[in-house]
Amino acid sequence: MKNKLRYLCLLCAAALGWWTAVGLEYVAGEAAKKNSQPELTIDWSQWGGDSKRNNTPVGYQIPTQWNIGSFDYRTGEWDSSKAENIKWVARLGSQTYGNAVVADGKIYVGTNNSGGWLKRYPAKVDLGCLLCFNVEDGKFLWQHSSEKLPSGRVHDWPLQGICCAPLVEDDRLWFVTSRGEVRCLDTNGFYDGVDNGNEKGEQLRIVDITPTTLVDSGKVDKEDKPIMVKLLPLVMEGLKQEKIIAHFRELLAERGEPTTESIAITSPVADKQWLLTAKFNGVERDLTANLNEGVLSIYKTSSIADKDEADVVWVFDMMKELGISQHNMCSCSVTSAGDILLVNTSNGVDVEHNYIPAPNAPSFFAMDKNTGKVLWTDSSPGLNILHGQWSSPAYAVLGGQPQVIFAGGDGWVYSFDPAGQAPAEKGALGKSKLLWKFDANPKTSVWELGGRGTRNNIIATPVIHQERVFVAVGQDPEHGEGVGHLWCLDPTKRGDVSPDLAFNATAPKTQIAPKRIQSVVPEEGDLTRPNPNSAAIWHYSEFDQNTDGEIDFEETMHRSCGTVTIRDNVLYIADFSGLFHCLDAETGAVNWTYDMLAAAWGSPLIVEDKVYIGDEDGEVAIFRHSSDREIAMQEVDGEWEPHYGTRDMGNSVYSTPIVSNNVLYISNRTHLFAIVEDKKQ
Repeated sequence: MKNKLRYLCLLCAAALGWWTAVGLEYVAGEAAKKNSQPELTIDWSQWGGDSKRNNTPVGYQIPTQWNIGSFDYRTGEWDSSKAENIKWVARLGSQTYGNAVVADGKIYVGTNNSGGWLKRYPAKVDLGCLLCFNVEDGKFLWQHSSEKLPSGRVHDWPLQGICCAPLVEDDRLWFVTSRGEVRCLDTNGFYDGVDNGNEKGEQLRIVDITPTTLVDSGKVDKEDKPIMVKLLPLVMEGLKQEKIIAHFRELLAERGEPTTESIAITSPVADKQWLLTAKFNGVERDLTANLNEGVLSIYKTSSIADKDEADVVWVFDMMKELGISQHNMCSCSVTSAGDILLVNTSNGVDVEHNYIPAPNAPSFFAMDKNTGKVLWTDSSPGLNILHGQWSSPAYAVLGGQPQVIFAGGDGWVYSFDPAGQAPAEKGALGKSKLLWKFDANPKTSVWELGGRGTRNNIIATPVIHQERVFVAVGQDPEHGEGVGHLWCLDPTKRGDVSPDLAFNATAPKTQIAPKRIQSVVPEEGDLTRPNPNSAAIWHYSEFDQNTDGEIDFEETMHRSCGTVTIRDNVLYIADFSGLFHCLDAETGAVNWTYDMLAAAWGSPLIVEDKVYIGDEDGEVAIFRHSSDREIAMQEVDGEWEPHYGTRDMGNSVYSTPIVSNNVLYISNRTHLFAIVEDKKQ
């Protein structure tokens, strides 16, 4: 019996040892498997995720199925009863082009003011808005408001808000306003109880009062309007009259400043300007009243009580300080190289598109992101700017050399050393240091107004991948469809690295300067020669995929606003004609194309084995990530469709989907959606 028990004990011990070994091996295997997986992307802190601009975050179990529910488009209210896999929805404006950015528990989106988040700026007031929401529940936190420029659509197009994405690092955010400013904000707003601005007490407009607004609001009888035109300059003095005070209280309450206590003039500070004090919810606030051309404007001085307002650290006015004249608006998603902030100014043509108002103003510049001090500027496109300059820079160390890649409004790609050249005198402005430049248009292509020609500028952002630069040409989407070009470039070259060089028969050995309308005009004796120093690795404009000897619509690269996205040597890009192209990133060979049947403004997202792209019809197509069409798509009734199908977003998707912390974020024109599997919520 004892021997039998001893035998059983030994057997159990052996089994326990075996199971322990197996268990430890399993745990080790799972840990190794987990450690071998790419690190989850938590923050997506700038356009493209980082300065290389390649939209390939890491996420897991990202949904391919969802239903956005329905909306009351008069009120914007969301009916979630039929929604599926929607974590939350946030109201935006009526025209949203800005790409979302996520950092430190907050999500930022550029749009216009049709959402009316601030009571002092009702939805009917046209603004550029940068909105900040909480990523957990979509709760509105604060808004930065950019009032429209008085010069109008030549500089600040109506209803087009903030079209760029900000850069976020720690508790600081940098972005370009539609007014032509670079602004630095505190991401915490006033929730931290501190005004972080270098200039304290920013003036925030509450309301504009005119005889017409008083009549329309019922504050003044219609028959009294002529009298009010004459008496408006005396309104401030009339604050002593109870009737006027009551009107002011009512107006302020409508703009989110309820007050039941007295409003008093402390002093007139200048002609037609007064200082006031008023108590709002028991808090004493300073107000300023200005009378200008028949409009009485009331402002409050910002304070830590203004939780829904942005906390502005510093402002740099490019129009004032650099003399730029942006066309239609400013839009640039800035990036940085260490402490150097890199900016495209949007300098462009006049309202009639006939000339360049500020040819010597910078197109590109670098500044200290902590102080806003300009380090160097460059105006290379000069008189050759075709339309506007709304591209954004990319940055990386390429071939051992730090390089910032700018796309110019002349259709050239420029590379600079972000440090620039040291100024000759201490404290003076530095100079740019050009490394190389590349003409992305054929030399004989022609620029024609309204997009009728074959020469293009560049709106897309250059993308850097495995020490190569990828960029596509395009035009303002309002110019319609046209021929396009996609380039893969070697950034280790120097000088003029265009595919061809331009000469004239009168001096065939002397390279001629670039021209705006047409670089090479054969009728004038111009000619081209191949450039032995060309940086072009490959070029895609058209490819006869079915080998029938003809180039079909689906076999053409058209103008594009979007960027490429690359992973596993597979490149995707959408063009403005609605074609979605898949290429070999190494060689430029075409794998397949898909016609979305709607214009695409944004760029692809690659995450897991999925590729997402939105279009103007409000559909998001979802492909399986593959160079093989039969894997990327599926055949349905004889037609090739995206493998995971398409999802309806309710209205146009002009922006680019992103993923952060396993949540898919997609903006349509009016709303921002946080999309995640219901079981994960």
